[in-house]
Amino acid sequence: MAEVYETKKLTERVVLVGVAFQEGDDTVSSLDELAELAATAGAVTVGRLIQNREAPHPGTYLGKGKIEELKQLIWEEDATGIICDDELSPAQLANLQDMLDTKVMDRTLIILDIFAQRASTREGKIQVELAQLRYRATRLTGLGQSLSRLGGGIGTRGPGEKKLEVDRRLIRDRISQLKQELEAVKRHREVARQQRSKNPVPVAAIVGYTNAGKSTLLNQLTGADVLEEDKLFATLDPTTRNLKLDSGQEILLTDTVGFIRKLPHHLIQAFRSTLEEAKYADIILHVVDASNPQMDVHMHVVYDTLNQLEVGDKPVITLFNKMDCVAEADAVMKDFRAEKTLKISAKQEIGLDDVKEAMEDILRRSKILIERVFAYPKAGDIAVIRKYGQLLEEEYRADGIFIRAYVPKDVYAQLEF
Repeated sequence: MAEVYETKKLTERVVLVGVAFQEGDDTVSSLDELAELAATAGAVTVGRLIQNREAPHPGTYLGKGKIEELKQLIWEEDATGIICDDELSPAQLANLQDMLDTKVMDRTLIILDIFAQRASTREGKIQVELAQLRYRATRLTGLGQSLSRLGGGIGTRGPGEKKLEVDRRLIRDRISQLKQELEAVKRHREVARQQRSKNPVPVAAIVGYTNAGKSTLLNQLTGADVLEEDKLFATLDPTTRNLKLDSGQEILLTDTVGFIRKLPHHLIQAFRSTLEEAKYADIILHVVDASNPQMDVHMHVVYDTLNQLEVGDKPVITLFNKMDCVAEADAVMKDFRAEKTLKISAKQEIGLDDVKEAMEDILRRSKILIERVFAYPKAGDIAVIRKYGQLLEEEYRADGIFIRAYVPKDVYAQLEF
């Protein structure tokens, strides 16, 4: 009779490691965030170590003395691995593993792991795997792991390929396959965008630092029922929902993946088609966690990422969220890059009417005011105005229906006067 063994999932116990380049930099807060990332990935932080130096050591990330100190800390805390706050080069990764004899990870690897856990759509899964393979492709020698199943037996004798070359070829082939799949998904997304452009419903993209409350805002405004968690990257796949403003104007709200400092370039490349939802939007809703002491840093990261995506010419409404968690509710909060700033609490439904009104004001600027009488046979045009414009006045007269409304320029061109 076969024996049954109970398998117990072991929790990773990790030490966080960072390099402070100058006094007063944000290495401590960056490690705080790294601890949150580790917890989201399923690890427990048992210790920290920071070295002050001008730049990370090119070969070992830390200096020799700090590596000895780190080795002692790993032994004292019974840690199973370390996580470095910066992306390690293949040489740094291999050397640290040799010197510490423990599992070595970096911030990029942790973020990729979280994304792999959270991806649920086909596009999300393709994007994550592509980013992971690009990361692994340059680190095969350092990781000491293999994708190859090549072994002994008939058909495998002879010189063949070296194991490392086989792994590289497998990764190259898989990356090529994933790129083709992603191109097909991208074409589908572009077709969807073209369809949206034919029906002139404006789009507002919700952007912000991870865990700022973007999904909560989308849920409260549209009833989208997107997952809300007080975790980094709680939601990964973008969601688009329709919102009817008080004037009757319809607008599409799109939730995008959260940004984070030191966002791996592999992810920006892989998620470009998703992140570009902001590029094609009419309005950017920038959600900021006003209760986070690193608020200003987070805002800078968001704008820096938007610049990488070439999103610089869109009207921005900055929403200082979670005001119910701020001690000084009357504190002055500014964003000089935004056309309008509002204080809200999406969870408590505070200030949401102001958000809708602000979007209405910006949309009104791109519209033309019309005041005219439509003959009764042309009543279909009025239905178009109701859907895509802002109806201010409607009066039934003997000669037709008098309309006073703001309509988008492209809709105005379609109306028969």
